[in-house]
Amino acid sequence: MGFERKTMLVDGLTTGYLEAGEGDPVVLLHGGEFGASAELGWERTISALAAHYRVLAPDMLGYGNSAKVIDFVDGRGMRIRHVARFCDLLGIASAHFVGNSMGAINLLNDTTAEAPRLPVRGLTIICGGGEIQQNKHFEALQEYDATYEAMRSIVEALFYDSAYPGDEEYVRRRYESSTAPGAWEAVAAARFRRPGSSRPPTPSATRAYERIGVPTLVVEGGKDKLLPPGWAAEIAGQIDGARSAVVDDAGHCPQIEQSSVVNELLLDFLAKAAQKT
Repeated sequence: MGFERKTMLVDGLTTGYLEAGEGDPVVLLHGGEFGASAELGWERTISALAAHYRVLAPDMLGYGNSAKVIDFVDGRGMRIRHVARFCDLLGIASAHFVGNSMGAINLLNDTTAEAPRLPVRGLTIICGGGEIQQNKHFEALQEYDATYEAMRSIVEALFYDSAYPGDEEYVRRRYESSTAPGAWEAVAAARFRRPGSSRPPTPSATRAYERIGVPTLVVEGGKDKLLPPGWAAEIAGQIDGARSAVVDDAGHCPQIEQSSVVNELLLDFLAKAAQKT
């Protein structure tokens, strides 16, 4: 397994997280699809990083072993504040952050804000930040009805390799995570809209990227079904000193689908970032 499962209270809210290794801290933030969790998102990443760093992967609010709560006014902000307090309570004053999908968007929203809350000294964005494509795969993520076959459609949306939606054990792991008590409700609540109103817009890729002043790596899945080709280079080009990489034969979760490639990218980036900070 290569990591410990732990639980703590963050401002009264149960917070599950994974921890491994020693040294400079690296915080991993998972995606926001139904059934997501720190373990499902980072189980193929933690051991590789933990050989050199102290790795922490919290379950964000509404997911995994963390409290099933939602802020209807500022759900993204609540999750960012929760991670900031999580770091504070663990004594982490500065860390490298890696985010996938929603976790990446949260990192970009915070690091481009006027008053960032997260103690970011290095930033890796994996498949989060470009303009989401309006297609059947996006619909699968939005309209999940907590059935097994609908979870298979989510897995199909996330991965390029058809072996993933064909892997019954893997689909079931995600399905069981999505239907744990309160899990579906907490994630579905963020998608609620009042009768007669239109669906809220997806997060924009337009941000004040010039505010990011830490070493940054932006990673794109070469076969991502949810983001357009070239988005990573476009965003990296707006951040001073940032670089981008495209992982071939990978969808929206390259840290799972091509874990050895992504782990090598992360270790190389973290080593070079340490020399700059």
